[in-house]
Amino acid sequence: MRFLLTLAVVLTASVASMASAQMMHGHGHGADGTGHDMVGMPGLRGVDATPQESGELRVMFHHFDEIERSVENLPNGIRTVTSSTNPMVMEALVSHVTGMIARVEEGRDPQVIIQSPTLTPIFAGRDDITSEIDITEEGIVVIQTSDNPDMVTLLQTHAEEVTDMADRGMQAVHERMMQ
Repeated sequence: MRFLLTLAVVLTASVASMASAQMMHGHGHGADGTGHDMVGMPGLRGVDATPQESGELRVMFHHFDEIERSVENLPNGIRTVTSSTNPMVMEALVSHVTGMIARVEEGRDPQVIIQSPTLTPIFAGRDDITSEIDITEEGIVVIQTSDNPDMVTLLQTHAEEVTDMADRGMQAVHERMMQ
């Protein structure tokens, strides 16, 4: 009996040690190894996402608390203003936003593992979207409009999702993925 108790304690300690080592190295509990890895953040990779694009996302998620964002729903779309006083974060924001709008216009969905489900129909309906980007003292200002009421709803929903991520970081992503 004493041998079994000792064996149980040793096995429990070994498992705890391995779990601790995995967490210290940024590995989470996902069955496929993509759990809550806040170091490598594998969920930011995609079928057609460049390492630079994944890196921009990583910067934005690591510094979400340094991002300010406002959204105005327009009758035919959205007006968003996103900014950061951190130059590194602002650079990532500008590159990400301009890059994603270019991708939408080209129909090149990056298919990032954690991307919002609204992006797929936005890419599919790209011909219905008009986008304007302006970098001002306010930040990066984006106006996206459409004559298609379904696309307007998608743009507004996506803007809410992005704002939630800017407000709460990966917590917002994790909750959305659990739904």
